[in-house]
Amino acid sequence: MRVSAVVVSHEGASELEESLPALSPQVDELLVIANVAGSAPPGVAALENERPLGYAANLNQGIARTSGDAVLAANTDAVPEPGAVAALKDFMREHPRCGVAGPRMVHPDGRPQASRRRFPTVTGTIVRRTPLRKVLRQQRHYHLGESEPAGPVQCDWMLGGFLLLRRTMLEELGGFDEAFRLYGEDIDLQYRAMRAGWERWYVPAAVVRHAHKAVTDRRFLTRRTLWHWRGILRFVRKHPERLKAL
Repeated sequence: MRVSAVVVSHEGASELEESLPALSPQVDELLVIANVAGSAPPGVAALENERPLGYAANLNQGIARTSGDAVLAANTDAVPEPGAVAALKDFMREHPRCGVAGPRMVHPDGRPQASRRRFPTVTGTIVRRTPLRKVLRQQRHYHLGESEPAGPVQCDWMLGGFLLLRRTMLEELGGFDEAFRLYGEDIDLQYRAMRAGWERWYVPAAVVRHAHKAVTDRRFLTRRTLWHWRGILRFVRKHPERLKAL
């Protein structure tokens, strides 16, 4: 199984200086997409967009321009530990219905990151996107309080910062929905994968350090939180049955 990595950079040149040396030796093909000028470090070949595109559109562009049996969608700030991609690839190769494989993600200081999650619910979304999140922890949504799995487990969805995606699945689903500008495209893809019978697996043997900024969790009204709400509304319009999930 050949792995093509697609890294979309939007002013992330400094982050790529750390992540690319860790990622490049682990994949068979690497495509960096510079969404705006200056988004790639000096000396790094990158596909430069004439105009900025949404994250989902950039990923689809990368998928179309690569040829691996699996596509690794990686953020600029995601740094894989040695053997991380191999662990994901080997698991996917051994499980034909695994369409998405995700690693155990940790913060730069080693603290665990809640990258394995359950699909959104009405009440959970209200809590997360309002001041209620200051007093209510979303234990169930983030699997908080649960022991870290000793081995691979199936899950609803995983944070899109570092995901191995089977090309066959991507072709069947038509790739990412480009109507998601930023936020929600990873949930939507994995929800559609679930409905089509593709499995999503969390593989803790693969470890990735991720400087998750969680911008939308720190402030309630910014351009990014508006994009997040737009993504939520898009998801609900596409999948109205989720309104029944309280």
